[in-house]
Amino acid sequence: MLDPKILREDSQSVRDMLRDRAVQFDVDEFIRSDTSRRRLIAEADAFRQKRNQIGKEIARAKKACKDVKTLLESMKEVSEQLLQLEEAQRAAEGRYLQLAMAVPNMIHKSVPRGPDESANVEIRRWGDIPTFGFAARSHIDIAVQNDMLDLERAAKAAGSRFYYLKNDLVRLNHALISYALDFAARKGYSPVQPPYMINRRSMEGAVIADDFEDVIYKVSDDDLYLIGTSEHALASMHSNEILDGKSLPIRYAGISPCFRREAGAHGKDQKGIFRVHQFEKVEQFVFSRPEDSWNEHERMIAASEEFYRSLDLPHKVMLLSSGDMGKVSAKTYDIEAWMANQSAFREIVSCSNCVDFQARRLMIRFRDSTDKETAYVHTLNGTMVATSRVMVSILENFQTADGHVSVPAPLKRYLPLDEI
Repeated sequence: MLDPKILREDSQSVRDMLRDRAVQFDVDEFIRSDTSRRRLIAEADAFRQKRNQIGKEIARAKKACKDVKTLLESMKEVSEQLLQLEEAQRAAEGRYLQLAMAVPNMIHKSVPRGPDESANVEIRRWGDIPTFGFAARSHIDIAVQNDMLDLERAAKAAGSRFYYLKNDLVRLNHALISYALDFAARKGYSPVQPPYMINRRSMEGAVIADDFEDVIYKVSDDDLYLIGTSEHALASMHSNEILDGKSLPIRYAGISPCFRREAGAHGKDQKGIFRVHQFEKVEQFVFSRPEDSWNEHERMIAASEEFYRSLDLPHKVMLLSSGDMGKVSAKTYDIEAWMANQSAFREIVSCSNCVDFQARRLMIRFRDSTDKETAYVHTLNGTMVATSRVMVSILENFQTADGHVSVPAPLKRYLPLDEI
């Protein structure tokens, strides 16, 4: 949620942001809604004062044994008018909140402006592209041949974009999780296993409603949604709290399965385990002081880069454009890893600074001492590892001529094999 002052006092900057994001939002309606809401609040307060004043006059008249019939009629009339105002105020507040929760975040000045991924900017790249004395095979062929993946039976049991992991691929999946948790701990992140389902208010605090309705699974007959990432649950972990400023930054490493409908993604990555409905992820999440959040953002992307350098996976860091980044983020980096069979870099990490956008929606503030005012924290999130996508890169980049896959050195502590 944006600071309402920005919409009231600098609506042109919001219009510029909407243009840069290519998002439709009626700023004029929001301003009208806000004006109406505040007018109704003032009018209702005035009628409450008038009602209270009449109540005092009735009490004095009764004490003096005077006739209070006229005063009682006035009290009834004022009360009826106040009831109508309160109903109108509730309606105005509801519409105002609906609009306030739909407007995207402001964009940081360093973000390139552009309509889509074509405007993304490469920041840096690392690693040598692997070369083979044979035609690089797809992760599907390698995993199926070695009895590590069954897509056909998963489709029978659950539908497309699901999978059975088997044998050494299960072990590789868990090795990546264990290594990521240990790596994150060395970077100062506390491990958290959050709820895998959260209520609508919590989900709306982390994600704009129109965005998650099409991509998040709803639990029928319950006010619960399956999380698409642990970010959703971690963001709401401290909702309606005032944190001790001395405790910041708070750094969490969330470990969870992730559930995504992937609506609108049909025809893209339909085969294999790159784009699926269910996967595991270790996520970095930070609650920061506002003045420290941009340093935290750079620290977070640097940790992810170090993680993939340690796995010897060639990758590049991309700064997303205004038209390609999510609506909640003020600035987003992606890391794209090399996929040998596709001869292309593909996204495996997203790292965003949401500034105070989520904190305002979830009422998460901090205070340095009891005699000081509160301020909103900044929230940041960044992938450490989304295991299915990273396994695609490992299978394709570390494949051998005999159809096996070499195990990256850091993972051998958790998967003590030279090959799978």
